[in-house]
Amino acid sequence: MNGQSSPNARTISRDEPGNVIVHNGFRIATKKLPILKAEPIDQMTKTLGIAPPEMIFGDNVASIEHLASGWSIEFTAFHALRKVDKTGNTMLQVAHSKEWQSTREKKHEGITEVVKPFDWSYSTDYKGSEQPIPLHLEPSDIPIPLELLKRPDPIIFFDEVMLYEDEMADNGITALSVKLRVMPARLLLLCRFFMRLDGVMVRIRDTRVFVEFETGEVIREYTAREDRYEAVRQKLAMKGRDVPAQLRDPNGLVDLLPIVDKTLERVVLK
Repeated sequence: MNGQSSPNARTISRDEPGNVIVHNGFRIATKKLPILKAEPIDQMTKTLGIAPPEMIFGDNVASIEHLASGWSIEFTAFHALRKVDKTGNTMLQVAHSKEWQSTREKKHEGITEVVKPFDWSYSTDYKGSEQPIPLHLEPSDIPIPLELLKRPDPIIFFDEVMLYEDEMADNGITALSVKLRVMPARLLLLCRFFMRLDGVMVRIRDTRVFVEFETGEVIREYTAREDRYEAVRQKLAMKGRDVPAQLRDPNGLVDLLPIVDKTLERVVLK
């Protein structure tokens, strides 16, 4: 995890329960447990310095490990929340933000001293926690080969892992989740942050990790998209779509949002 250890870091050990597949030299694993209870939430709040989302799946993990080299990447709620702005400088200002913060202070009574202004949308540019020993992802201009992913290959492993979700005091939704699908020759992981703040903004940040098993090639693509809420609503209306339903579906929104940031990284594991 980027060389850092933390009491809240959640690595799947080989002895822990979960869904695991070892395929072509890679170990792919997911773990899904219930929402955190009060004590671990309080500990996470103290460690992060912010109140966590309403639904926090702090024990959930999705990971990919290359057994021969020791390289790995994993996705956890704690490390994603570490990248949330805690200065309040990027906070989306709406009428209900103060109300939201007051409800959190009541909810986490006794530790309100650490509930400071921060980005209450929990927006994160988290791209996963890489264990870069001895190799690591480096900037690249080689894209994910989409034509290979369009093939009708059988799926030998699939899972979806929720990391956190919050309804932002009934003003929208913010959520972070991971989907994994493994085919015989390759795999694709999608970590998606989706935020819709009603009347203000729609934001999607996608991290894709592609692995070609035979060559050991790993490509990580990060794409951030966002637009004003009203602009998105108008685009949906012009297409004749069910606007309220579509505003809840990131799959139907992603192509409507302009790209505001994109990076590519690559490593070949041996």
